[in-house]
Amino acid sequence: ENVQRVDLNPIEEALGYKALMERFGRTQEVVAQAVGKSRPHVANVLRLLNLPETVRGHVLQGQLSAGHARALVSAEDPSALARQVIDQGLNVRETEALVKRRADAKDKAFRIPPVPAGKDADTVALESDLAEALGLKVEILDKNGAGEVRVKYATLEQLDELVRRLGRA
Repeated sequence: ENVQRVDLNPIEEALGYKALMERFGRTQEVVAQAVGKSRPHVANVLRLLNLPETVRGHVLQGQLSAGHARALVSAEDPSALARQVIDQGLNVRETEALVKRRADAKDKAFRIPPVPAGKDADTVALESDLAEALGLKVEILDKNGAGEVRVKYATLEQLDELVRRLGRA
């Protein structure tokens, strides 16, 4: 495959670079020099191969651009976000903002809150362990050995994932 062909889509380009690297034992730097591209360009194109097949398929079909795909590489659930991007007709900047909002929401869920008055270290540790396992904020309310566990979600996707995980047990 000629990796300098004009009508290559980003996934075909990435597969071509990967083949050159694997077949001839070349580094990204050497491949970049051979095809007249920068090393960061080659690295960014190769990152697209980390996307799930469904997202790569959207790029191959022209539903998503290389810019959209690069934004989705770092997302927690690139397939779901890709579908949302396509359905809503988001541009690359809007896609980047969507990925950032999702990542910020996830980071917020994992922040360790200060120990509230009346909660012992074991309860706080349990909350933290559950939050990490579920990927959501968890609150344990205990009164003399009885109480409740509250799991907080920010999106319906998070609720669906929680139900999926609990249904697996």
